[in-house]
Amino acid sequence: MKVDPLPAGLGLSGADAPAAAVSALGRAQQGAVEAFAALIRAHQSAVYTLALRLLGSREEAQELAQDVFLQLHASLARIESETHLRFWLRRTVSHRAIDRLRRRRERRAPAVPEELAAAQGGDPLLERRLRELVAGLPATARAVLLLRYQEDLDPTDIALALELPLNTVKSHLKRSLALLRRRCELDGLE
Repeated sequence: MKVDPLPAGLGLSGADAPAAAVSALGRAQQGAVEAFAALIRAHQSAVYTLALRLLGSREEAQELAQDVFLQLHASLARIESETHLRFWLRRTVSHRAIDRLRRRRERRAPAVPEELAAAQGGDPLLERRLRELVAGLPATARAVLLLRYQEDLDPTDIALALELPLNTVKSHLKRSLALLRRRCELDGLE
């Protein structure tokens, strides 16, 4: 699969990866096991957090993160830079999480992990309800919303990451936010 050149600033988190991770990419591509381990350490938190927010289950998020890093090992030769690596990780986590959500037989909202509710501060009941509402969105809409507001990506970057048309991303954002507003009003959370 040919990957198009990436726009700047597509990191998994707002911060740049440590310099050791940048040099680790080249060494990992040459087969250095300790360098690949350094890549995992540098990105495991961001990969797990995104998977957890998309799936709502610690066990599934851990399993997905492990699968993503196994897939990364097989795809190392195609990774062009640290920026491309972060983009690749986000894209792979999002696609795999969407696939898992679509395969779920029960169409119930996933449980909201307590650690996420506690991490934000503010009103924990309101935050928990908002997370439940987001978790109840369809898989693609949830991924778009989380990439926009958790990862702080522009709609154009989301479209690239999820391989969706820009207008589809904008539609998901608009409809999802309107739906969340209506549900919050019904719950008296205005």
